[in-house]
Amino acid sequence: MVSKKSHNVINIISWISVSGIAVGTLALVIVLSAFNGLEDLVEKLYASFDPDIKITAVKGKTFNAIDFPKEKIKKLESVAFYSEAIEEVVLVKYMEKQTVASIKGVQPVFYEMTGLDTMLIDGNLALDNPKSALLGYGIADQLSLYLNNMLVEQVSIIVPKKGTKKSFTPADEFTRKYATPTGIFSVSPDFDTKYVLTSLPFAQELLSHPNQLSSVELNIKKGADLEKTKAAVQVILGDEFSVKTRYELNELIFKTNKTEKWITFLILTFILVIASFNIIGSLTMLIIDKKKDVWILRSMGASAKTIRQLFFIEGMLINFLGAFSGMLLGAFFCWLQITFGLLRLEGGVVEFYPMKLELLDFFYIFIIVVLIGLLAAWYPVRVLTKKHL
Repeated sequence: MVSKKSHNVINIISWISVSGIAVGTLALVIVLSAFNGLEDLVEKLYASFDPDIKITAVKGKTFNAIDFPKEKIKKLESVAFYSEAIEEVVLVKYMEKQTVASIKGVQPVFYEMTGLDTMLIDGNLALDNPKSALLGYGIADQLSLYLNNMLVEQVSIIVPKKGTKKSFTPADEFTRKYATPTGIFSVSPDFDTKYVLTSLPFAQELLSHPNQLSSVELNIKKGADLEKTKAAVQVILGDEFSVKTRYELNELIFKTNKTEKWITFLILTFILVIASFNIIGSLTMLIIDKKKDVWILRSMGASAKTIRQLFFIEGMLINFLGAFSGMLLGAFFCWLQITFGLLRLEGGVVEFYPMKLELLDFFYIFIIVVLIGLLAAWYPVRVLTKKHL
């Protein structure tokens, strides 16, 4: 009876060990997939506004469009879209309300390049109207501007005149143009509360910058190497221009997300280390309980090394069973979230919490779980077998 009870206790502790490793592994899979989903979502949101590559002048805010080597850049095989833009901070006024915004004059290809037309929540692009304007949702909200209920058809865009002296009439110090709001877009709060998009000629006229640009924006072909394209563009332009990828433009956001991901990975790994103590406990009890069986094996000619290997394999089986079951369950729960959106986000940018499974994450998880299992199995086998056997 005592032997039976002892055997049952060891089995229970072994299954607890498997469960502990499985839960820790499952948590790693789910958390890393959640961070992958967030990173993918952020990348898609910024891709709806930011280009793959952005070119700006190193000195000054604008540069001459006539002298820019446009054709050389367009001839690069990896370049799919080329768009010119000018940008400046302005005051936007609608009836009695006003707000500060950034006006961005763009070419029609900009909307095809970024897919911003799919982000419209009201109205349309109205590309045939050179004085049309697309407002970010945050800007429209601050102005209380609603396309279906507009009392005045146009908004005022006001910018200080460049290089003018103080005038007795304040109105003479500013340039005022009128634009017709034709659409409202929503990408993310960073863009929605900042930008008003107009045609490039309208913005150049407003800012008194004919033939001037503040940036050239490129999108590369699918499968093309972003860094190689950036290097090729930089060679063409020389040191007078700054060439940055989307990741460099939003470096802080992407680096913060990756840092949070791996810090969380380390914290969960530490929890997994604690869970592995169950393996040490179950192997310790197994070694003590099997003293008689070990002596029988020894009398039959089994070496100490062979006996240690048996107990080591037992510990690794517990570890592998926990690791594989945890990864399978984690992948299954992530698949459920991706397919059915079980965890929803009320009032978020997306309807449900984003998830993305990456094979490389499973490789990292498997390696770390195996290493922890090796250490957890090695200690009782090397130390306790000498003491008790």
